[in-house]
Amino acid sequence: MGVKWGILGTASIARYATIPGMKKAENCELYAIAGRNLNKAEDFKNEFGFEKAYGSYEELLKDPEVQAVYIPLPNHIHCEWVIKALDAGKNVLCEKPLAMNSAETERMFEAARRNKVTLMEAYAYLHSPYIESLRNDVKSGIIGNVDFIDTAFITQGYKEDFRLHKEFGGGAMYDLGCYCTTMILSLIESEVKDVHASADFENGVDFLTTASLKFENGARASFTIGMSLGAGTNGRYDRLYIHGTKGSITSPVEYNQEGEVSYTISAEGKTSVRRITVPQNYALEVEQMNACILKGEKPHISGEFSLKNMQVIDAVLEKIGY
Repeated sequence: MGVKWGILGTASIARYATIPGMKKAENCELYAIAGRNLNKAEDFKNEFGFEKAYGSYEELLKDPEVQAVYIPLPNHIHCEWVIKALDAGKNVLCEKPLAMNSAETERMFEAARRNKVTLMEAYAYLHSPYIESLRNDVKSGIIGNVDFIDTAFITQGYKEDFRLHKEFGGGAMYDLGCYCTTMILSLIESEVKDVHASADFENGVDFLTTASLKFENGARASFTIGMSLGAGTNGRYDRLYIHGTKGSITSPVEYNQEGEVSYTISAEGKTSVRRITVPQNYALEVEQMNACILKGEKPHISGEFSLKNMQVIDAVLEKIGY
């Protein structure tokens, strides 16, 4: 028997990414879907084959059959519904960013410990074999000690979206910057010492943001994120550059990209290309959560990592006055 999953909300990321991943994942049962509108929840039920549909989030959390809950709700209500789900005894996978600040993050993981259930922040790309390969190459010392990382994640703009509303946890840093910070923190094993950042604002949210980090071990990192490639264009720009004392790694791979991907290693006067086959990252994410529930595995994305990442996000937001 697999894990019986419930989903709070009918967000587009659930429809186009996570639910397709769940359907591919081992030990996963699409059991229940809840929406603020029962008709919309029924539409999801019929489209994807859920057993039950609920017209409120509370009803789903009261269902004793639900073992795990996926939460793709707007950022500003993550904390409320994550804690409600944890207090209902459910294991929780919550979309990134987990919280609006580090204080909320601490409250959520305290609730998970109190209820003896698993809480994991959903960064599907961190479950990718591409990321595993990058980490292994960095740890192998092939490029020496990492002293600088630069990354970017820039997307199209939006005419109307929750991302354009500060009160909903919108803005480039919450939506995109959390990818860059998690990438950097995954590759530099040191505490962040200093943060600098600046941003351009439109409609009250950070529209284009740049930041630099300095670590205790002397390494530095920078990132650029934005919603600035034209509304409705589907434009996108990603980059990753890792510099070490003996060489470098350059990657054009998009965050969450699937299929055949590659990156280039330059070291000791030689250049090589590492090629990796990446399956559906959302399926890998759900499978890992299932293993936590069924086998007692530890979450790949730990509470300590999520808190450290949120503390960096807090620092960036403070620097840009957000």
